[in-house]
Amino acid sequence: MIITIIIILTLVLAPAQIQADTANNASYYQIGEASRDGIGKFYKGREISRVMGHLGAGWLERPRREREERTDLLLQNLTLKATDHVADLGAGTGFFSFPMAVKLTAGKVLAVDIEPEMLKLIERRKIADSVNNIDTVVASERSPNIPNASVDVVLLVDAYHEFSYPREVMAGVVKGLKPGGRVVLVEYRGEDSSVAIKPLHKMTQRQVKKEMSAVGLQWLRTDDYLPQQHVMVFSKQ
Repeated sequence: MIITIIIILTLVLAPAQIQADTANNASYYQIGEASRDGIGKFYKGREISRVMGHLGAGWLERPRREREERTDLLLQNLTLKATDHVADLGAGTGFFSFPMAVKLTAGKVLAVDIEPEMLKLIERRKIADSVNNIDTVVASERSPNIPNASVDVVLLVDAYHEFSYPREVMAGVVKGLKPGGRVVLVEYRGEDSSVAIKPLHKMTQRQVKKEMSAVGLQWLRTDDYLPQQHVMVFSKQ
């Protein structure tokens, strides 16, 4: 009986909490009925998806990921300089942080995530692999907590669609970028029905451009060399 009451209270209070959280940002967000994979909060017509927490670490590190997503091609085409400082926003288990750190022989990776459990995994691997140029950063729902004008590139791989405060987080990204810095945003192609990913975990180019322009990021290009994902590149002016 107690468990049932707790569940009911959670279901009743969660939408109210979302509504209270968005009251100060009424022009940015709207509240509606939540779909199965969404939170019932909408930004520029897009429902924000539920977050895949640390329990999904196995999915991020699955052995077939490189073959399915060609993550090797993404790493090759980031055109990083050895001196770059890169923020891996939504770093998860550090799947991209560690290979980027190898390339940044005189630079650094900021592995940024809202899940402390994910960052603990990265810290343990840093020690095991003797990696010294990755710093972990705990983000909040509203901020990536990247120091102002500190990074050359911000990489977001299949993470942005889960941000519950996308406008605030990306405004923080813009502040964290150096002048001329780049945002590389990777998302499953929302226009492509053959990409077998839940709809709220995909994004169209049109939607991404609309959301990035809201914080002053300029679209440079979209690369489609990956089998299922857009690689969308934006710059800070």
